[in-house]
Amino acid sequence: MKDFAEQRKRMVANQIMARGVRDERVLDAMRRVRRHAFIPRDERDMAYDDMPLPIAGGQTISQPYIVAYMAEALDLQPGEKVLEIGAGSGYAAAVLAEMGCEVYAIERIGQLATIAASNLHDEGYLNVHVLHADGTRGWAEYAPFDAILVSAGAPVIPESLKNQLAIGGRMVVPVGSSQRAQELMRVTNRGDGKFDVEDLADVRFVPLIGAQGWEEEPGAPRPVFRRGPIAGQTLPSLILRSSESFEGVNDVNFTALLRRIGDARVVLIGEASHGTSEFYSLRAAITRRLIEEKGFRIVAVEADWPDASRIDHYVRHRETSPAEWTAFARFPTWMWRNVEVRQFVDWLHDYNKAFSPADKTGFYGLDLYSLYVSARAVIDFLEIVDPDLAEVARWRYGCLTPYEDDPAAYGYAALTGKYRSCEKDVANMLSELFSRRQSWAHKDGERFFDAAQNAALVANAERYYRVMYYGSRESWNLRDTHMFETLLRLMNARGDDSKAVVWAHNSHIGDAAATEMWARGEHNIGHLCQQKFASLSYRIGFGTDHGTVAAASNWDGPMEVKSVRPAHARSYERQFHETEQPGLIMPLRHNDNLEVIGELAQRRLQRAIGVIYRPETEMASHYFEAELPRQFDEYIWVDESRAITPFATGELRGVPDTYPFGV
Repeated sequence: MKDFAEQRKRMVANQIMARGVRDERVLDAMRRVRRHAFIPRDERDMAYDDMPLPIAGGQTISQPYIVAYMAEALDLQPGEKVLEIGAGSGYAAAVLAEMGCEVYAIERIGQLATIAASNLHDEGYLNVHVLHADGTRGWAEYAPFDAILVSAGAPVIPESLKNQLAIGGRMVVPVGSSQRAQELMRVTNRGDGKFDVEDLADVRFVPLIGAQGWEEEPGAPRPVFRRGPIAGQTLPSLILRSSESFEGVNDVNFTALLRRIGDARVVLIGEASHGTSEFYSLRAAITRRLIEEKGFRIVAVEADWPDASRIDHYVRHRETSPAEWTAFARFPTWMWRNVEVRQFVDWLHDYNKAFSPADKTGFYGLDLYSLYVSARAVIDFLEIVDPDLAEVARWRYGCLTPYEDDPAAYGYAALTGKYRSCEKDVANMLSELFSRRQSWAHKDGERFFDAAQNAALVANAERYYRVMYYGSRESWNLRDTHMFETLLRLMNARGDDSKAVVWAHNSHIGDAAATEMWARGEHNIGHLCQQKFASLSYRIGFGTDHGTVAAASNWDGPMEVKSVRPAHARSYERQFHETEQPGLIMPLRHNDNLEVIGELAQRRLQRAIGVIYRPETEMASHYFEAELPRQFDEYIWVDESRAITPFATGELRGVPDTYPFGV
């Protein structure tokens, strides 16, 4: 017999605590509830895996992390009365019951209501009451409730449930205008008809069916993609006729692509994953041509500023010594510490030898995760130019030091009042730095710019780690706004005619307004560049069908080379795969074939793999809806791709001490 108890401990440690759930009562409940008892017997081998699982009635039992996250968001106390909408097989109700609550669970599907009641009885949960009914109407007989947990996605917050919430009561409910994706919201009843509403996270739940939810369509099949004739041709054949084919990454002719890019000042080049060799190599090849033929002097990447600064010292042959740390040494190390990036960096180092310092091409980081490294860089700068202010900086930034090993824990502590916010301290430090910029910038403009960017990063990163607990929309928008503003500062610093290449994930560089991100209130660099530069920005996306990718299974986990599953039948990737071509460059902005652009403009699924890849839950974890011709100006297809090649520091022994990746 499997050791399910040990599996539950690992589940809590690796899937729940590792993602930031801190409430010990929630963690204890998750360790005690036997999840395998709430799923069909033939699925029990996967009971404690990091995924939702199918149960009766075409429904699913939620991913363990989501159950824990929602339970923590309710801030429950023993003895409170909780209403659960969407009981499923009873698992979430059991977790709430383990926390000492009296639980009233409603399930719309009769078969599931019976199963849930049986499961809960068999597991000894006598403080759970199950009702077969329309959950959107609530359970007025036992109202008001101290907390309400809604385990299905609603188009709007049901008024009947708000009315059954006690004063001070909390409701956690997924809400979204699409049945495919929702924003998890926390609603708190403040009395006198006033409710506080907070966004918590992006989630995907089955639709909430009922009088105040989505309408049920009896017998309606799930939408499926069917390839059919389009004016006598299939969409894949139209794509093939409108694209430029290539066999491999070394055989691509980019001349036509550069002609279409034209006079653009910002070229954003994406990737459908952070660990695919072909994406990195093709992106580097396009960038080399832009530098050589169109005068681009900024390469700005989705990486931390201090780490990229070490690369910049190397490629621009800067005389000042970079700070003493190894670049890109924290998770995910393989994203930039790989052979493909090293080849480009070495090329840029050699290319820049022929140019004056003002005309060398720089390599810069746009991201904001380097909170503590950036704080140290500011202090190091001040030690040279103003030792007294350096002492002030140490004191102000010292507010952050208790959480250096876990910045996310700082955000949680600041929001819950367990630790004071450092917002004022880091903002004051930024203001102080800029108040003296005239004298410092005159002495050494390059070093002041670097210090000022690090100070701005600390201020934005401090806020990022606080708002990430309010919800993914705020944290996502803050991060992309920071990256966009960093890009603008770089372009201003390099002159009025400066041109920049941006390397980032498709989800950052494609226009968010053409994806389901927009419905969640999210923007990105691609959209902000479109607003700022209009036709002088150019967005290039990538896609693949199958192969391998370098990714982790969990945040801060080890890199693995994983197999990429063939693309979903309703995805753009499937359409490109059916062209049966190894590689394609598809113009989208400059394409006179209105027939193919019209067909591609019909929303389809698109796959996004980050530094984490979970093929077992790929549909829920890695697909979103998009409108390709509005999202990108160009789309590059690689049918079968392979993982990037990371390297260890030991492989670099014997290189000069100034080499940016360390030894």
